[in-house]
Amino acid sequence: MADADVDADTGAGARAWLVVYLKGACMGAADTVPGVSGGTIAVIVGVYERLIAALTSIDPRSVRHVASLHTAAGRATLAEDLLRMDVPFLLALGAGVLSAAATIASVMSVAVERYPAPTNAFFFGLIAASAVVLSRHVDVATPRRTAVAAVGVVFAFLVTDPSLSGAGDGTTPPVLFVAGAIAISAMVLPGVSGAFLLYVMGQYEAATRIPRDVAGGMVAALGGDVGPLLGALVPFVSFLGGALVGLFSVAYLVRAALERHREATLVFLVSLMIGALRLPVNEVRTNVEGPPMEVAAVAAVPVVVGAGLVFALDRHTDDLEY
Repeated sequence: MADADVDADTGAGARAWLVVYLKGACMGAADTVPGVSGGTIAVIVGVYERLIAALTSIDPRSVRHVASLHTAAGRATLAEDLLRMDVPFLLALGAGVLSAAATIASVMSVAVERYPAPTNAFFFGLIAASAVVLSRHVDVATPRRTAVAAVGVVFAFLVTDPSLSGAGDGTTPPVLFVAGAIAISAMVLPGVSGAFLLYVMGQYEAATRIPRDVAGGMVAALGGDVGPLLGALVPFVSFLGGALVGLFSVAYLVRAALERHREATLVFLVSLMIGALRLPVNEVRTNVEGPPMEVAAVAAVPVVVGAGLVFALDRHTDDLEY
Protein backbone atom coordinates (compact mmCIF):
# COMPACT_ATOMS: atom_id res chain seq x y z
CA MET A 1 0.00 0.00 0.00
CA ALA A 2 1.71 3.19 -1.11
CA ASP A 3 0.86 6.82 -0.74
CA ALA A 4 -0.36 8.66 -3.76
CA ASP A 5 1.29 11.92 -4.74
CA VAL A 6 -0.20 14.76 -2.76
CA ASP A 7 -1.40 17.99 -4.34
CA ALA A 8 -2.33 20.40 -1.54
CA ASP A 9 -4.12 22.72 -3.99
CA THR A 10 -6.96 20.29 -4.73
CA GLY A 11 -9.72 18.64 -2.74
CA ALA A 12 -8.17 15.27 -3.51
CA GLY A 13 -4.85 16.62 -2.23
CA ALA A 14 -6.43 17.79 1.02
CA ARG A 15 -7.92 14.33 1.52
CA ALA A 16 -4.53 12.77 0.82
CA TRP A 17 -2.91 14.95 3.48
CA LEU A 18 -5.64 13.88 5.90
CA VAL A 19 -4.85 10.25 5.10
CA VAL A 20 -1.16 10.87 5.86
CA TYR A 21 -2.16 12.52 9.14
CA LEU A 22 -4.37 9.56 10.10
CA LYS A 23 -1.59 7.11 9.27
CA GLY A 24 0.68 9.09 11.58
CA ALA A 25 -2.01 8.92 14.24
CA CYS A 26 -2.02 5.13 13.98
CA MET A 27 1.75 5.12 14.44
CA GLY A 28 1.56 7.50 17.40
CA ALA A 29 -1.10 5.43 19.13
CA ALA A 30 1.01 2.30 18.71
CA ASP A 31 4.17 4.02 19.92
CA THR A 32 2.63 4.71 23.35
CA VAL A 33 1.84 1.07 24.18
CA PRO A 34 4.68 -1.24 25.36
CA GLY A 35 5.06 -4.19 23.03
CA VAL A 36 3.41 -2.55 20.01
CA SER A 37 5.69 -1.14 17.32
CA GLY A 38 5.00 2.15 15.58
CA GLY A 39 7.51 1.05 12.95
CA THR A 40 5.42 -2.02 12.19
CA ILE A 41 2.33 0.17 11.83
CA ALA A 42 4.29 2.38 9.41
CA VAL A 43 4.94 -0.70 7.26
CA ILE A 44 1.30 -1.79 7.45
CA VAL A 45 -0.12 1.58 6.38
CA GLY A 46 2.44 1.96 3.61
CA VAL A 47 4.51 4.94 4.75
CA TYR A 48 7.64 3.21 6.08
CA GLU A 49 9.87 3.51 3.02
CA ARG A 50 8.76 7.08 2.34
CA LEU A 51 9.41 7.99 5.99
CA ILE A 52 12.94 6.59 5.89
CA ALA A 53 13.64 8.27 2.55
CA ALA A 54 12.39 11.62 3.85
CA LEU A 55 14.39 11.41 7.08
CA THR A 56 17.60 10.54 5.26
CA SER A 57 17.11 13.37 2.75
CA ILE A 58 17.00 16.15 5.37
CA ASP A 59 19.76 18.64 4.59
CA PRO A 60 20.50 21.26 7.30
CA ARG A 61 22.16 23.45 4.68
CA SER A 62 18.71 24.43 3.42
CA VAL A 63 18.42 26.71 6.46
CA ARG A 64 20.66 29.21 4.69
CA HIS A 65 17.81 30.07 2.35
CA VAL A 66 15.84 31.54 5.27
CA ALA A 67 18.02 34.65 5.06
CA SER A 68 16.73 35.32 1.54
CA LEU A 69 13.03 34.81 2.22
CA HIS A 70 12.43 38.49 1.45
CA THR A 71 13.15 37.74 -2.22
CA ALA A 72 10.98 35.73 -4.59
CA ALA A 73 13.98 33.66 -5.66
CA GLY A 74 14.85 32.84 -2.05
CA ARG A 75 11.31 31.73 -1.26
CA ALA A 76 11.17 29.62 -4.40
CA THR A 77 14.49 27.95 -3.61
CA LEU A 78 13.47 27.16 -0.04
CA ALA A 79 10.12 25.79 -1.19
CA GLU A 80 11.89 23.61 -3.74
CA ASP A 81 14.24 22.25 -1.07
CA LEU A 82 11.38 21.53 1.34
CA LEU A 83 9.48 19.62 -1.34
CA ARG A 84 12.61 17.71 -2.35
CA MET A 85 13.14 16.62 1.27
CA ASP A 86 9.43 15.72 1.52
CA VAL A 87 9.05 18.02 4.54
CA PRO A 88 5.29 18.53 4.03
CA PHE A 89 4.85 14.76 4.31
CA LEU A 90 6.97 14.66 7.49
CA LEU A 91 4.95 17.52 9.00
CA ALA A 92 1.60 15.88 8.25
CA LEU A 93 2.75 12.47 9.46
CA GLY A 94 4.45 13.99 12.51
CA ALA A 95 1.33 15.93 13.45
CA GLY A 96 -0.61 12.69 13.44
CA VAL A 97 2.02 10.89 15.49
CA LEU A 98 2.25 13.65 18.11
CA SER A 99 -1.48 14.27 18.49
CA ALA A 100 -2.33 10.58 18.88
CA ALA A 101 0.66 9.88 21.12
CA ALA A 102 -0.25 12.78 23.42
CA THR A 103 -3.86 11.61 23.65
CA ILE A 104 -3.14 7.93 24.27
CA ALA A 105 -0.23 8.76 26.59
CA SER A 106 -2.58 10.76 28.81
CA VAL A 107 -4.93 7.78 29.00
CA MET A 108 -2.09 5.35 29.75
CA SER A 109 -0.74 7.69 32.44
CA VAL A 110 -4.08 7.61 34.25
CA ALA A 111 -4.30 3.83 33.82
CA VAL A 112 -0.83 3.27 35.29
CA GLU A 113 -1.55 5.55 38.26
CA ARG A 114 -5.10 4.40 39.10
CA TYR A 115 -5.09 0.78 37.93
CA PRO A 116 -1.45 -0.32 38.20
CA ALA A 117 -2.08 -4.06 38.57
CA PRO A 118 -4.34 -4.69 35.55
CA THR A 119 -2.42 -2.17 33.44
CA ASN A 120 0.92 -3.86 34.11
CA ALA A 121 -0.68 -7.26 33.54
CA PHE A 122 -1.82 -5.90 30.16
CA PHE A 123 1.76 -4.81 29.47
CA PHE A 124 2.97 -8.31 30.42
CA GLY A 125 0.70 -9.83 27.79
CA LEU A 126 1.82 -7.32 25.16
CA ILE A 127 5.53 -7.79 25.84
CA ALA A 128 5.44 -11.58 26.21
CA ALA A 129 3.48 -11.98 22.98
CA SER A 130 5.82 -9.57 21.18
CA ALA A 131 8.79 -11.67 22.30
CA VAL A 132 7.10 -14.78 20.89
CA VAL A 133 6.34 -13.05 17.58
CA LEU A 134 9.85 -11.65 17.16
CA SER A 135 11.46 -14.95 18.20
CA ARG A 136 10.04 -16.54 15.06
CA HIS A 137 12.35 -14.32 13.04
CA VAL A 138 15.57 -15.20 14.87
CA ASP A 139 17.77 -18.24 15.17
CA VAL A 140 19.90 -18.72 18.28
CA ALA A 141 22.04 -21.33 16.56
CA THR A 142 25.55 -20.06 17.23
CA PRO A 143 27.56 -19.59 20.42
CA ARG A 144 27.75 -15.87 19.69
CA ARG A 145 23.98 -15.45 19.46
CA THR A 146 23.48 -17.57 22.56
CA ALA A 147 25.87 -15.28 24.42
CA VAL A 148 24.05 -12.21 23.09
CA ALA A 149 20.73 -13.67 24.26
CA ALA A 150 22.13 -14.36 27.72
CA VAL A 151 23.50 -10.83 27.99
CA GLY A 152 20.17 -9.35 26.93
CA VAL A 153 18.13 -11.36 29.42
CA VAL A 154 20.48 -10.66 32.32
CA PHE A 155 20.78 -6.98 31.44
CA ALA A 156 17.01 -6.45 31.26
CA PHE A 157 16.47 -8.51 34.42
CA LEU A 158 18.94 -6.36 36.36
CA VAL A 159 17.76 -3.04 34.92
CA THR A 160 14.17 -3.81 35.90
CA ASP A 161 15.08 -4.55 39.51
CA PRO A 162 12.44 -2.81 41.67
CA SER A 163 15.13 -1.04 43.70
CA LEU A 164 16.63 0.46 40.53
CA SER A 165 13.72 0.93 38.13
CA GLY A 166 10.70 2.22 39.95
CA ALA A 167 8.26 4.19 37.89
CA GLY A 168 9.42 7.78 37.75
CA ASP A 169 12.47 7.21 39.96
CA GLY A 170 15.55 9.09 38.82
CA THR A 171 13.56 11.13 36.32
CA THR A 172 15.61 14.23 35.52
CA PRO A 173 15.88 16.34 32.34
CA PRO A 174 19.10 14.55 31.21
CA VAL A 175 17.51 11.15 31.84
CA LEU A 176 14.39 12.13 29.89
CA PHE A 177 16.59 13.46 27.07
CA VAL A 178 18.39 10.11 26.78
CA ALA A 179 15.10 8.22 27.12
CA GLY A 180 13.56 10.22 24.28
CA ALA A 181 16.59 9.63 22.06
CA ILE A 182 16.49 5.87 22.61
CA ALA A 183 12.72 5.46 22.43
CA ILE A 184 12.37 7.35 19.14
CA SER A 185 14.69 4.85 17.45
CA ALA A 186 11.80 2.37 17.49
CA MET A 187 9.95 4.50 14.94
CA VAL A 188 12.35 3.38 12.21
CA LEU A 189 12.58 -0.22 13.42
CA PRO A 190 9.59 -2.44 12.63
CA GLY A 191 9.02 -4.90 15.46
CA VAL A 192 10.58 -2.72 18.17
CA SER A 193 8.42 -0.82 20.67
CA GLY A 194 9.57 2.60 21.82
CA ALA A 195 7.18 2.47 24.77
CA PHE A 196 8.71 -0.87 25.75
CA LEU A 197 12.16 0.74 25.83
CA LEU A 198 10.80 3.50 28.08
CA TYR A 199 9.18 0.86 30.27
CA VAL A 200 12.48 -1.00 30.70
CA MET A 201 14.28 2.25 31.54
CA GLY A 202 11.68 3.06 34.21
CA GLN A 203 10.64 6.22 32.36
CA TYR A 204 7.31 5.12 30.90
CA GLU A 205 5.11 6.69 33.56
CA ALA A 206 7.13 9.92 33.53
CA ALA A 207 6.97 10.16 29.73
CA THR A 208 3.24 9.44 29.48
CA ARG A 209 2.55 12.01 32.20
CA ILE A 210 4.14 14.84 30.17
CA PRO A 211 1.14 15.64 27.89
CA ARG A 212 -1.25 15.71 30.84
CA ASP A 213 1.07 17.96 32.85
CA VAL A 214 1.51 20.36 29.92
CA ALA A 215 -2.25 20.51 29.36
CA GLY A 216 -2.82 21.17 33.06
CA GLY A 217 -0.14 23.84 33.01
CA MET A 218 -1.79 25.59 30.08
CA VAL A 219 -5.10 25.65 31.92
CA ALA A 220 -3.39 27.12 34.98
CA ALA A 221 -1.62 29.71 32.81
CA LEU A 222 -4.96 30.86 31.43
CA GLY A 223 -5.94 31.54 35.03
CA GLY A 224 -2.83 33.63 35.60
CA ASP A 225 -0.53 31.01 37.19
CA VAL A 226 2.35 30.18 34.82
CA GLY A 227 4.32 28.17 37.39
CA PRO A 228 2.79 24.75 36.56
CA LEU A 229 3.28 25.35 32.84
CA LEU A 230 6.93 26.30 33.25
CA GLY A 231 7.47 23.23 35.41
CA ALA A 232 5.80 20.97 32.84
CA LEU A 233 7.77 22.43 29.93
CA VAL A 234 11.12 21.29 31.38
CA PRO A 235 10.46 17.54 30.99
CA PHE A 236 8.57 18.19 27.75
CA VAL A 237 11.47 20.02 26.12
CA SER A 238 13.97 17.49 27.50
CA PHE A 239 12.10 14.50 26.09
CA LEU A 240 11.26 16.19 22.78
CA GLY A 241 14.85 17.38 22.36
CA GLY A 242 16.15 13.87 22.94
CA ALA A 243 13.62 12.48 20.48
CA LEU A 244 14.71 14.92 17.77
CA VAL A 245 18.38 14.14 18.34
CA GLY A 246 17.66 10.42 18.42
CA LEU A 247 15.61 10.54 15.24
CA PHE A 248 18.64 11.74 13.29
CA SER A 249 21.36 9.83 15.17
CA VAL A 250 20.47 6.92 17.45
CA ALA A 251 17.87 5.65 15.02
CA TYR A 252 20.45 5.40 12.25
CA LEU A 253 22.95 3.62 14.51
CA VAL A 254 20.40 1.02 15.55
CA ARG A 255 19.23 0.59 11.98
CA ALA A 256 22.84 0.10 10.88
CA ALA A 257 23.19 -2.60 13.53
CA LEU A 258 20.14 -4.37 12.10
CA GLU A 259 21.50 -4.13 8.57
CA ARG A 260 24.99 -5.40 9.46
CA HIS A 261 24.21 -7.76 12.34
CA ARG A 262 20.51 -8.45 11.89
CA GLU A 263 20.24 -11.82 13.63
CA ALA A 264 22.33 -10.82 16.65
CA THR A 265 20.42 -7.54 17.03
CA LEU A 266 17.03 -9.26 16.89
CA VAL A 267 18.21 -11.91 19.36
CA PHE A 268 19.23 -9.13 21.74
CA LEU A 269 15.87 -7.36 21.38
CA VAL A 270 13.93 -10.57 22.06
CA SER A 271 16.09 -11.35 25.08
CA LEU A 272 15.47 -7.83 26.41
CA MET A 273 11.74 -8.47 26.24
CA ILE A 274 12.07 -11.78 28.08
CA GLY A 275 14.25 -10.34 30.84
CA ALA A 276 12.04 -7.27 31.18
CA LEU A 277 8.98 -9.38 32.05
CA ARG A 278 10.24 -9.12 35.60
CA LEU A 279 9.00 -5.51 35.75
CA PRO A 280 5.26 -6.04 35.12
CA VAL A 281 5.30 -9.13 37.35
CA ASN A 282 6.78 -7.11 40.21
CA GLU A 283 4.31 -4.27 39.65
CA VAL A 284 1.32 -6.63 39.75
CA ARG A 285 2.56 -8.41 42.87
CA THR A 286 3.26 -5.08 44.58
CA ASN A 287 -0.22 -3.73 43.91
CA VAL A 288 -2.26 -6.85 44.66
CA GLU A 289 -2.26 -8.08 48.22
CA GLY A 290 -3.38 -11.66 48.60
CA PRO A 291 -2.57 -15.26 47.72
CA PRO A 292 -1.23 -16.23 44.27
CA MET A 293 -4.70 -17.24 43.08
CA GLU A 294 -6.01 -13.74 43.79
CA VAL A 295 -3.09 -12.18 41.91
CA ALA A 296 -3.73 -14.51 38.98
CA ALA A 297 -7.42 -13.61 38.97
CA VAL A 298 -6.61 -9.90 38.67
CA ALA A 299 -3.98 -10.41 35.97
CA ALA A 300 -5.50 -13.14 33.81
CA VAL A 301 -7.89 -11.12 31.65
CA PRO A 302 -5.51 -8.17 30.99
CA VAL A 303 -2.71 -10.60 30.08
CA VAL A 304 -4.93 -12.44 27.61
CA VAL A 305 -6.21 -9.19 26.09
CA GLY A 306 -2.69 -7.80 25.67
CA ALA A 307 -1.33 -10.99 24.14
CA GLY A 308 -4.41 -11.31 21.94
CA LEU A 309 -3.90 -7.84 20.47
CA VAL A 310 -0.31 -8.62 19.50
CA PHE A 311 -1.15 -12.02 18.02
CA ALA A 312 -4.08 -10.51 16.10
CA LEU A 313 -1.79 -7.84 14.67
CA ASP A 314 0.81 -10.48 13.80
CA ARG A 315 -1.81 -12.60 12.06
CA HIS A 316 -2.51 -9.76 9.64
CA THR A 317 1.17 -8.87 9.17
CA ASP A 318 2.84 -12.28 9.00
CA ASP A 319 4.19 -11.45 5.55
CA LEU A 320 6.17 -8.45 6.81
CA GLU A 321 9.95 -8.66 7.00
CA TYR A 322 11.40 -7.61 10.36
